Amino acid sequence: MERILHSRLSEDQKIHMGLQSQDGRDAEAFTNAFLKNSVPGLSKEAVKQFMDRKAVVLEFSRKKKEKRRKKRSKGLNAKERRELKVFQLKPEHQRYELFLPLHELWKQYVRDLCNGLKPDSNPQTIQQKLLKADFHGAIITVSRSKCPSYVGTTGILVQEMKHVFKIVTKEDKLKVIPKRNSVFAVEIDGFVSHIYGSKFQLRSSERSAKKFKAKGTIDL
Repeated sequence: MERILHSRLSEDQKIHMGLQSQDGRDAEAFTNAFLKNSVPGLSKEAVKQFMDRKAVVLEFSRKKKEKRRKKRSKGLNAKERRELKVFQLKPEHQRYELFLPLHELWKQYVRDLCNGLKPDSNPQTIQQKLLKADFHGAIITVSRSKCPSYVGTTGILVQEMKHVFKIVTKEDKLKVIPKRNSVFAVEIDGFVSHIYGSKFQLRSSERSAKKFKAKGTIDL
């Protein structure tokens, strides 16, 4: 095996591998120049002694790739949402007829939620389901309120926040109605449900886990 390792390559092998043959002097000169650049602190005699008793292994080290930390995309905070006016409805979009298709979708959604609104349906069961439902698209009416100017206001609910309802009336006006100290009526297929706003100060996404009392109260 060692004899094969130290044997010279044939001319065909050199041509096949694209190698140029060098005589002993050129090879020795190349080796000495390489060692001089690689270990500049050693003298020629030290290099010779080093070569005589040890095998030189040329190592190649790759630079470790730094792991890039993936930055999690953060959502907008409340201040940024206000500055960008994310929740503000443009005046040209404050039109009652634009939200009528949404109202039709909401009615079908409530029918499916309550397994159909029939005359013999249990009112308390339907009431409990409606309290946990999403009201975007519902037509709501302020039936009672501490502020008399709100009473009788009717429109399609386009935005529900923790403390207010935003509705668009038939006159194409956007009204912001506080939930606190107000009672809202919601009618669908002849069934009327009353929402006590003071006990309803939650976001629509938080109501599914909320337990409501059978009867609400309000100070008016």
